[in-house]
Amino acid sequence: MPLEPAPSPAVDVPEALKASSLELWYQQKLHLRTLVPSGAEALIRMRHPAWGVVPPAYFIPDESDPHFHALSEFVIARAIADWRYLLGQIGPVDLSINLPISFLADDAAVRELCYRIPDHAAFAGLLIEIDSAEVIDNLDLAIDVARRVRLHNIGISIDNVGAKWPSLLGLPNFPFVQLKVDHQYVTGCADQRLKQTVCRRIVELAHDSGAQVIAQGGETRADFLAAHEMDFDQVQGYLFGKPMGVKKFARSRTHFSEKEPIVLRHGA
Repeated sequence: MPLEPAPSPAVDVPEALKASSLELWYQQKLHLRTLVPSGAEALIRMRHPAWGVVPPAYFIPDESDPHFHALSEFVIARAIADWRYLLGQIGPVDLSINLPISFLADDAAVRELCYRIPDHAAFAGLLIEIDSAEVIDNLDLAIDVARRVRLHNIGISIDNVGAKWPSLLGLPNFPFVQLKVDHQYVTGCADQRLKQTVCRRIVELAHDSGAQVIAQGGETRADFLAAHEMDFDQVQGYLFGKPMGVKKFARSRTHFSEKEPIVLRHGA
């Protein structure tokens, strides 16, 4: 994080791309049943000469900005390059990236995305996370894209699913492979029945539709235990690892098995 408040935006996207100051950091996901790493989410960061590592809130342009497309292309290319790096260091890692629905509305962009997918036996697929508000507001488009890209080893995950989850009920041939529950419903869910109710309904929706479901934002052992009891498939949060650069991420995965395991019992 910057040591002092950075202007917004700290640096415009064209300058950042030209200076090669953008990079992807990775936060691991944990499989709740086996308690082993299960993929990672790519999160964009800027390495600024004055403010250090800058989070995306300071530089991500508005979706209508013409440079947003170039930023999305960078994320795709960097994630695939990082996948190849990780393959050589620690073996294949399932990666997810974040893209706006507007990028996927461009047929040429979708074709280029599919073309970039590695033709490698170890590549299990790329997961694209789209914010739930964008999916719900553009449901027909999201469904169409999800069905088309799935043929090219790409899955669509709906990110930040929350109170509007009923909008996803009753979809024929549910095309989305994953739902990620908004952190505001996971954080503190161990003690709040309303949050548990929302979480359980989303878990039921995902499993009834043949999709995986992730609890994001579990920051305490109590929330982790609650997510396990509610039958989430995976969990992601600072309790299990902060976002980090690809080289540090590779080292952390190498040493993950040496860490103290999380004990699944109450009162711990």
